[in-house]
Amino acid sequence: MKYLFFIFIPFFSFAQQVDVVDFKQITATVTPNVAEESIQGTVRVQFQIKKNTETVYLDAKSMTITKSALEGVPVEATTEKFIFKGPFEAGKEYTAFFDYQATPKQTLYFTGDQVWTQGQGKYTSHWLPSLDDMNDKIEFDITYSAPKEFVVIANGAVSSHDDTPSGLEIWNYDMKKPMSSYLVAFAMGDFQKKTITSNNGVPIALYYRPKDSAKVEPTYRYTKEIFDFFETEIGVPYPWQNYKQVPVRDFLYAGMENTTCTLFSEAFVVDSTGFNDRNYVNVNAHELAHQWFGNLVTETSGTHHWLQEGFATYYALLAEREVFGDDYFYWKLYNSAEQLKALSEEGKGQSLLDPKASSLIFYEKGAWALHILKELIGEDAFNVAIKKYLEKYQFKNVATQDFVAEVKLATAIDITSWERDWLQQSAFQATQAYESLVESSFMNEYFKVSALREVPIAEKSLQLKTALTFPNDFIGQEAIYQLRQAPFSETIALYKRGFESNNLFVRQAIALTMTEIPVPLEADYETLLKDESYVTQEAALYGLWSNFPQQRKKYLDTMEGVTGFQDKNVRQLWLVLAILTDDYQPEKRKTHTDELWSYTSPQYSFEIRQKAFEYINEIGLYSPTVVRNLVNASVHHNWRFRNIARELLDGLLKEPQMKTLIVQQLENFSTKEKAYLISKGIE
Repeated sequence: MKYLFFIFIPFFSFAQQVDVVDFKQITATVTPNVAEESIQGTVRVQFQIKKNTETVYLDAKSMTITKSALEGVPVEATTEKFIFKGPFEAGKEYTAFFDYQATPKQTLYFTGDQVWTQGQGKYTSHWLPSLDDMNDKIEFDITYSAPKEFVVIANGAVSSHDDTPSGLEIWNYDMKKPMSSYLVAFAMGDFQKKTITSNNGVPIALYYRPKDSAKVEPTYRYTKEIFDFFETEIGVPYPWQNYKQVPVRDFLYAGMENTTCTLFSEAFVVDSTGFNDRNYVNVNAHELAHQWFGNLVTETSGTHHWLQEGFATYYALLAEREVFGDDYFYWKLYNSAEQLKALSEEGKGQSLLDPKASSLIFYEKGAWALHILKELIGEDAFNVAIKKYLEKYQFKNVATQDFVAEVKLATAIDITSWERDWLQQSAFQATQAYESLVESSFMNEYFKVSALREVPIAEKSLQLKTALTFPNDFIGQEAIYQLRQAPFSETIALYKRGFESNNLFVRQAIALTMTEIPVPLEADYETLLKDESYVTQEAALYGLWSNFPQQRKKYLDTMEGVTGFQDKNVRQLWLVLAILTDDYQPEKRKTHTDELWSYTSPQYSFEIRQKAFEYINEIGLYSPTVVRNLVNASVHHNWRFRNIARELLDGLLKEPQMKTLIVQQLENFSTKEKAYLISKGIE
């Protein structure tokens, strides 16, 4: 007896579609509906047929066609795609017109007073019909309709900007060159901008919320220097019309390099004090480097992902070297080497050509591979290879062998062992990394000090004293870390030397490691409250409050009014300590409690909310409003925050009183929140 197996085969695999059709241009007008968190649009698609075929498609996730034009190619919708119906003849160009509507579950995010997209990889098709792959580059010219209170920032340059009778504003954005669909993006919000210009005349727009106008300089510090450095170092002019950077609320990552339009987390919006601990320089440089490595020249598949992330990571390090110096450059390399070495020793190393490799591999091991390659073949040959690689494959897709071929053309040095060790091997080549690091005199000095970790304090006191005299940031920190386990009687003089160094990071190391503060160091430790570091201030406030109960009012008075980073780290700690200090401003305790509770509200960013939830959980200060806000956080789009909220909520549900409170409020939750609670057995 014979069994017939019927297998459904899609119209094309992606590789077949690339062989069959070339999408040339997508022209669209899109209108996000903030109230309904949906989007609608009108689209014109131009494509050229390479081989005779009956159908071609664009990816379109859970979209509906609301109207098709009588002229042009017929279009039909499935749950995953918009199908264009032929027959189509090779060599001919066709045009399709249609209107669509979607309520995206991802990729398009509505965060209160902002709307923004994040299409990394293959997700733009959740809000705009496009292609869920990188191998067909398209020119996107998109018009955005937005409420008048919104500024719209998107790919390309604004060709026109007009009001409409309906009260919306029309922003027409024009791209001159083709790009992969995943790089299409926009952001809408109450933004202002400062515009600077590169040495080559490229306009660079730096966006910010009006309330953050005083933070523009420290947030975007060194942006022009980085941009000009890349054009010189890479040897290929910036390939696009302009460049824009936009900080958005509740972003999923640190940043995303959309073509001409980087979106990044507003957690990097800092004042000059915040700059010392949490600046945007590395993310800034990394996302800008992607405009060449990833946007101009794009991987063919995940197997070659290091060509984007490894290159962006390495060039960001080079930019930081230009800004912060050689010691910083080698310190960053050393720290990534330590992580990669540990991963490799755990048997978790991966090849750079493994499409399932971790971010640590693609980013940091990729950067190390380029660093070792440059040392192997020399800087001149390396730069020639990079320039030829970018020029040859601009606006195209590449595989690793394409880059390797350009390297081989640029040098007579045999790179076979480099290919084996750095591209193919799963193990991290720690010995080669160490040999590179010791070329730095700074790293040699650091290794000498770090080698003393197991030496008794009496036998290394002189060396540590030397390290803390006019200390290097990193060597000085290492010296302080080595004092932790020794008796104070043997280390007080060294701590004194650390305080007197006036080195911000040495003093920060003291704040972060000294849990018990000896009385002879109390006055020195108090000076940390005034350091230009919110990390130091937060640690010092808690350390002093814990160690000297009789002085709590003084410390709270000193730090009242300090906010800290974007997540209000110092302010939220201050509120908790003020609430826990029985005799401190008792008449304001309710005000302080209400303020802490308010930070759990959806009106604040997830970073602020997460810190508030963690503090409230730690001191057991829940209220019905906080519980409602925790349920809301449990369905947030940012998965890291959502998971933390769910873990806290799971703990509450084990308490009968809290579970009853949630059951009583069930009808007050949104449909999404209620569905999650029901999935947890709350009915």
